[in-house]
Amino acid sequence: MKRILVVRNDKIGDFMLAWPAFAMLKASLDCHITALVPGYTQPLAALCPNIDDVLIDPGKDGNAEAQSDLLKQLKTGNFDAVICLFSNFRNARLMWQAGIAQRWAPATKLAQLLYNHRVKQRRSESAKPEYEYNLDLVRAFLAKNGIAPVEPVAPYLSFDAADLAGFRKQQAERLGINAEQPWLLVHAGSGGSANNLSAGQYAGLINRLKADFPVAQVVLTAGPGEEALAREVAGMASEGAVVASDLPLPDFCRLLACGQLFVAGSTGPLHIAAALDVPTVGFFPLRRSATPLRWRPLNSEGRHLAFHPPAGAEAEDMSSVNVNAVAEKVTPWAASFLS
Repeated sequence: MKRILVVRNDKIGDFMLAWPAFAMLKASLDCHITALVPGYTQPLAALCPNIDDVLIDPGKDGNAEAQSDLLKQLKTGNFDAVICLFSNFRNARLMWQAGIAQRWAPATKLAQLLYNHRVKQRRSESAKPEYEYNLDLVRAFLAKNGIAPVEPVAPYLSFDAADLAGFRKQQAERLGINAEQPWLLVHAGSGGSANNLSAGQYAGLINRLKADFPVAQVVLTAGPGEEALAREVAGMASEGAVVASDLPLPDFCRLLACGQLFVAGSTGPLHIAAALDVPTVGFFPLRRSATPLRWRPLNSEGRHLAFHPPAGAEAEDMSSVNVNAVAEKVTPWAASFLS
């Protein structure tokens, strides 16, 4: 097994939760790993130390020429195996048309008939974290090929310390904050992936944490289309909160790496911060497909706290989350990060 294709061509958060699978493959097997991803996650794939090459998926709405070109690349890629961490009928048909010898995927959809190696998974039951489902597929692939798995460990993404220190100083000057004090990063946007706290809730939590950690520098991070929300939160929060926006995705990742604590809903940036093993506080609804367990970030043990609506509230009613109660739990836990 020399050339392995791994497919995770859905959202950023889903892609980040595939990084342990990439790490296990690379550590267990001397192979060349290609990732098939959508264009918007390509900059992240380029940062992954366990991905050797990237194929861009034009998506189901791509034009006929782009679709034909992707299939040609799959056919000429000389892949020994493909592991579809995300499976739908389009992905299954592409891998079958490409004639890849070993085609692995979860045995949970009708599309499984186009794969010749399947692993029974019931992801909709959310019985374990998403990244564990991904790892189970890789473990099955390795076992079938007589290869002992090497278990991955955090962090899954890191930057050179000297380069990051220079970047932190540069961003501190740009934002008008102190590079020497701890940074509390808060991401209020959701990308539509799950219900989230309101601007007022985020501002209230910031004010509580700022009172407990007066030296912390509050930075509201914002992706495309999220700057207005970030500025709304900053305007309601303690004096001195600033907004960091308009950063290319690799620099956005570097900014997250500069944080001493990252707070967000269940969205892509939370999973990027966790891959860096920056301590995270996450807010999740209790809908079965969106629980804190299913979408647990990649932090190492003890570096993540999860919150959700209380007992008796609607599963997706994030307005029922009491940020004062959250702060009471976060403050003693975060003291070693923000003091």
